[in-house]
Amino acid sequence: MKLDRTLRSARDLVDAGLLAEARVGEAETVGKRYAIAVTPAMAGLIDRDNPNDPIARQFVPDLRELTTTADERADPIGDLTHSPVEGIVHRYPDRVLLKAVHVCPVYCRFCFRREMVGPEGLGTLAPDAMDAAFAYIANHPEIWEVILTGGDPLVLSARRLEEMMVRLAGIAHVKIVRFHTRVPVVEPERVDGKLIAALKASGKMTYLAVHANHARELTEAARAALGRLAYAGVVLLGQTVLLKGINDDPDVLAALMRGLVESRVRPYYLHHPDLAPGTEHFRVTIAEGQALVQGLRGRVSGLCQPTYVLDIPGGHGKAPIAAANIRATGEGCYSVSDWRGGEHVYPPVG
Repeated sequence: MKLDRTLRSARDLVDAGLLAEARVGEAETVGKRYAIAVTPAMAGLIDRDNPNDPIARQFVPDLRELTTTADERADPIGDLTHSPVEGIVHRYPDRVLLKAVHVCPVYCRFCFRREMVGPEGLGTLAPDAMDAAFAYIANHPEIWEVILTGGDPLVLSARRLEEMMVRLAGIAHVKIVRFHTRVPVVEPERVDGKLIAALKASGKMTYLAVHANHARELTEAARAALGRLAYAGVVLLGQTVLLKGINDDPDVLAALMRGLVESRVRPYYLHHPDLAPGTEHFRVTIAEGQALVQGLRGRVSGLCQPTYVLDIPGGHGKAPIAAANIRATGEGCYSVSDWRGGEHVYPPVG
């Protein structure tokens, strides 16, 4: 079924064949708390005959989302703890998040900002709040990088994006501007010449981190959109969330990472799922995650190896959590494991 609009309700999902009529009530209940949006690009990828389709699991509401465990929290990575003014998160000394908008083209069922995004979320920064955010950046010369996130900043018009880039161009100490987005994958037709031009500013280097969780998301249209960005000089990075039932398999991860590299995207982070409310059914254990990451070693090129990270709850930042491949065995002596699991003494003896 070819769709020409974004699906935004349980009834839309039923009409598109993505949800059984019997599940309308529970999906409507979930949708009252957490927003629903599935773009035509993503809806078209869903295998309607597979109840465990990895694309559907990312976007179709599930009643389990309404079960919150004791360790889950509304602000799992502590954005609010490090927000000196509305729209700014200043967690690390040399960079800030600028959250200009809190809406997205799609709503992931595992989103760590799910309590903040959506039509009923925090919305778009008002003009006075935007002014205060840019004033904060201008008044803090230690800020080297500004990361536009949200929500998804690429839902904004090219005109709005250009206005923000012009303002950043006027702040000399900001050298890097990074966008975090799903748009090239879930709504690739938005990535046109006007939008790409709006992402660039005099004296700034533009990076774009694209979020993709399964190789099937890298459609011909998505790869073309990423190609347009790359050819325009935008540096592309990849972000992936490790999700149970979606990509918690070394072959699936390998296919995704290879697909990203083939699309001119350098895998950057593999995120351990955050403790967002109602997301327990997506979470693997850290031990399982470490084993999966270990399974990528040797299986795929070093170009395809993301850093496996955990955002420490409470706002303490990211920590690499891949299993160590080296351990001390004595003074200046180590045991090092290879990609097959073999152990080797370093320095070699004899």
